[in-house]
Amino acid sequence: MIQEVHEKAQQRQTLEFLVERALPLQKVLLQSSQTLAPHLLSTATMVLQNDIDLLNPPAELEKKKHKLKRLVQSPNSFFMDVKCQGCFNITTVFSHSQTVVVCGNCQTVLCQPTGGRARLTEGCSFRKKGD
Repeated sequence: MIQEVHEKAQQRQTLEFLVERALPLQKVLLQSSQTLAPHLLSTATMVLQNDIDLLNPPAELEKKKHKLKRLVQSPNSFFMDVKCQGCFNITTVFSHSQTVVVCGNCQTVLCQPTGGRARLTEGCSFRKKGD
């Protein structure tokens, strides 16, 4: 009986310590982390598979999926206008082109094929073709 009373007193002391010491310390640590590293608090939250609306998935999650596993199948390829860095001539290029594309005026190489997407030459600017 005396031992139970002693254990309850120790538990009460531990709870009082936690309320008086540990919780304010936790608040101080939280405030200091907000001032020292605010970029850590604004990191993207992890989205679980169960938290996604399957009929209206977010666009960024759909873009990451494989082209055949999207809600509506769509290709990863596109056409783009590439501006030559020498003569500023605009040429239409396929994003996954399998041949070397050269400028029609000055014969500069605009992009070179790789295993997937074509690699643009440094200095060439591009924009995706609109619908």
